[in-house]
Amino acid sequence: MGSIPTRASKLSRTSKAGVPIRRILRAELPVETVKLARFLIGKTLVHDLAGGRLSGRIVETEAYVAGDAAAHVFRGPTPRNRSLYLEHGHAYVYFVYGSWYMMNISSEPEGVGSGVLLRALEPLEGIALMKRRHGGARLQDLARGPGRLATAMRIDRRLDGADLCAGGPLWLGTAVRPTGPIGKSQRIGLTKEVSRLLRFYERGNPFVSGPKRLRT
Repeated sequence: MGSIPTRASKLSRTSKAGVPIRRILRAELPVETVKLARFLIGKTLVHDLAGGRLSGRIVETEAYVAGDAAAHVFRGPTPRNRSLYLEHGHAYVYFVYGSWYMMNISSEPEGVGSGVLLRALEPLEGIALMKRRHGGARLQDLARGPGRLATAMRIDRRLDGADLCAGGPLWLGTAVRPTGPIGKSQRIGLTKEVSRLLRFYERGNPFVSGPKRLRT
């Protein structure tokens, strides 16, 4: 008979490069939207599938705070945005433009609607699987932009509300290498609250989205 997995073995996995990836505990996540958006830079998003693991370094995020006119929660809770009101560390997945899914992470105590949008990943594992979903796109473009990110990581509405700190297939992991300097800027593609500096990114990383002036 095989050995029974221990709690430690469930919380700690190893990346393809041999670097241990530990599941981040909820107590380690900042309970504040802007702090969480910055904290997530350099951390790992993992999706364990029957056909293999997909993972990537988070290199770009945007914060959507309470009272933010650009946020999905600005007019209050709805059936669509209810996951943003869950305890920090849950996935909010929604469909836009008739073709893309996007993923946020709830970022405040339960009952307070706020979230952090994941805008770009640097792919680590499952790159061949990601390319199948993007028709052979070049590596830098596989998960650059929130829609491409969700497609590459096979994230859709079935994962809305997923607890990213629990034992499910979609989870947040620790960094596989030190994070570079973190920049901040205005958010991308908005028509409301456009001047707020709520976008965070790893400076100089080629997987970050947006125009060059917002990546350096």
